Amino acid sequence: MLKSMKQKLSGSSGPSSAKKEEGKRGDVPGASGSSAKSMGVGGSKQGGGSSGRSGNSAGAPRDKPPLPLMLSEESMRQHYAESLPSFRDVPPSEKQTLFVQKLHLCAHQFDFSDASKNVREKEMKRTNMLELVDYANTGSGKFTEGVSEDVVFCISSNLFRSLPPVRSHDADGFDAEEEEPSLDPSWPHLQIVYEFLLRYIVSNDTDAKVAKKYIDQAFVLKLLELFDSEDPRERDYLKTILHRIYGKFMVHRPFIRKAINNVFYRFIFETEHHNGIAELLEILGSIINGFALPLKEEHKSFLARALMPLHKPKCVAMYHQQLAYCVTQFVEKDSKLAEPVLKALLKFWPVTNSQKEVLFLGELEEILELTQAPEFQKVMIPLFTQLSRSLRSQHFQVAERSLFLWNSEYIINLVAQQRHALLPIVLPALEENSASHWNPAVHGLTMNVRKMFQELDEQLYDECKRRYDEDALQMRQALDTRDKKWAVLHAAAVAHGPRGSAPPELPTYKISISKAPDGLP
Repeated sequence: MLKSMKQKLSGSSGPSSAKKEEGKRGDVPGASGSSAKSMGVGGSKQGGGSSGRSGNSAGAPRDKPPLPLMLSEESMRQHYAESLPSFRDVPPSEKQTLFVQKLHLCAHQFDFSDASKNVREKEMKRTNMLELVDYANTGSGKFTEGVSEDVVFCISSNLFRSLPPVRSHDADGFDAEEEEPSLDPSWPHLQIVYEFLLRYIVSNDTDAKVAKKYIDQAFVLKLLELFDSEDPRERDYLKTILHRIYGKFMVHRPFIRKAINNVFYRFIFETEHHNGIAELLEILGSIINGFALPLKEEHKSFLARALMPLHKPKCVAMYHQQLAYCVTQFVEKDSKLAEPVLKALLKFWPVTNSQKEVLFLGELEEILELTQAPEFQKVMIPLFTQLSRSLRSQHFQVAERSLFLWNSEYIINLVAQQRHALLPIVLPALEENSASHWNPAVHGLTMNVRKMFQELDEQLYDECKRRYDEDALQMRQALDTRDKKWAVLHAAAVAHGPRGSAPPELPTYKISISKAPDGLP
């Protein structure tokens, strides 16, 4: 039945209009399955269903049961004492009353970690939840204003719960791709509740102006807390549902963005652990894609204060793909943002984490391909100073990824325009790689880049090579002078020291010219 229910869901909700500022939303990148099909913002026409009604009881059945005062063990026995009839077995006039009764019955929670406990009640709840989803999918007029309170009550009772304790991970040795995710034993039931919530959000019967009394800010905050679930299936549903809420409930849009910001701040500056950062960034990627131009200062501040600091945590690999997409969306919309983005990227550039540096180099290439010449000129010196360090890296993936930047025609054109300033920075790294790098692939790529510079401006290349050779000779002479001074000091120590306490032989230090400190005497 779940398979048929998924098929119904996949083609049910079309795009809707959004705020003029936000523009038309696209699908969130990276979404898959039924969630991917329903990630477009909007999903239903607003103002339908219960519009024009007033009062909390509008559209409610006349004999609507009241909300349970307490979901206790005793009330659970009362609700599950007898099975409720199917919707097919009651006349149309009584279906909404039965709808509410089933909502109240399904609001009770059970312990799914113990498979032998409440077996009958769990199966009854599963059957009734499936009937609720099927009933919601058959025609309109189901989600009236009068039953919205009962719908949200049932959903909240099932979803909003304490998550299990977070497993401790070694920040240096933890690999999210190799680690097995922790799956919630209650997921077969939770999945049906999430499907029902999705049907409620996208339904034409659900009027945002009315439903906002129940899908309020507190509801949104509790949904955001669930993004820390270790079960990826739950996070995928949450991603879809929160995006739908953002699209339909325009009044909540600023609050949702601010609440996501706060999640990021806590993750960056306090915990450095959160399971749902990638999913939240996927939602934001679609939201950013719809920002109107010129960009508001609020959005630029979000880029500088929340998105760029997300490059800092060690576990950035878990969400880097989504983060890079969000950042490039900003630069694509406003090319002037390339300068602060590149400076922030250099600020958080890793020093000892080679895998993280490879990710940064990939993101750097994407940003440079969107950077205009004036912005490039402002950051090219510190940028290529760092790039020359990456070219010298003994980690072959870092050096190789750095050299791949010259595969981009656009980046080559940027460098060609500023070759007089950039070639003296890059050439020492190229010369050292061609002379002594241990990896054959890096050596071959280096030779290709050298040849490109030579063909670009042979006279400039020869001049830079001459200066490099002179500097190298001066460095060798400085090192030789230093070794001679140490030899004199060693001889003096041997000659004037007490007998039998002569220091060991002076060790010979072989210092690479590229690694020697600047300003040697």
